[in-house]
Amino acid sequence: MSALTVSVVLLWLAVIALGVMLWALSRQVGVLFERVAPMGALVTDSGPAVGTESPSFALTGIQSEPVQIGGPTARPTLVFFLSPTCPVCKKLLPVLKTLQRDEGQRLGVVLASDGEAAAHLKFVREQQLEAMPYVLSTELGMSYRVSRLPYGVLLDARGVVVAKGLINSREQLDSLLNAHDMGTPTIQQYLGGDTATTSA
Repeated sequence: MSALTVSVVLLWLAVIALGVMLWALSRQVGVLFERVAPMGALVTDSGPAVGTESPSFALTGIQSEPVQIGGPTARPTLVFFLSPTCPVCKKLLPVLKTLQRDEGQRLGVVLASDGEAAAHLKFVREQQLEAMPYVLSTELGMSYRVSRLPYGVLLDARGVVVAKGLINSREQLDSLLNAHDMGTPTIQQYLGGDTATTSA
């Protein structure tokens, strides 16, 4: 009986010790979460600055659809620059499809690239991107000074650049939309207490 009692006491002591350790660990996770700010899209200084009017383009998509980028439009537009050979771009396509499906009434998504139309049409079929306008325009990429992919530019309904940046994850893509909703050029500036905002 004595050995059994000792075992029970030791087990209870172990449970209490584990509980204390779990509490301490949860506190450390909370502190770490507060200290590590979310990383927004990586903003570059090249191309039209946030808060300025975007160049206007009247383009024809690879499925013969008319595409207006810049200037007054019925809703804000996310221009997503990608390439069929970019693995990160492919990883983000399901996110863009969901965005198009869930937010299509208040946000337009335009896919943009350059090169031969045949390869891109094959890419559209393979990835089932028919629901999104897809344009090929070297001039468009040069106007926004896109040097790395994937890259996103968010325009408001007036055609003003409200957010932009290099995108490597869903969180960075979301940060463009969140920055627009919060009226700030970037999530980093918002977290840093920068009061500069853009008009929605």
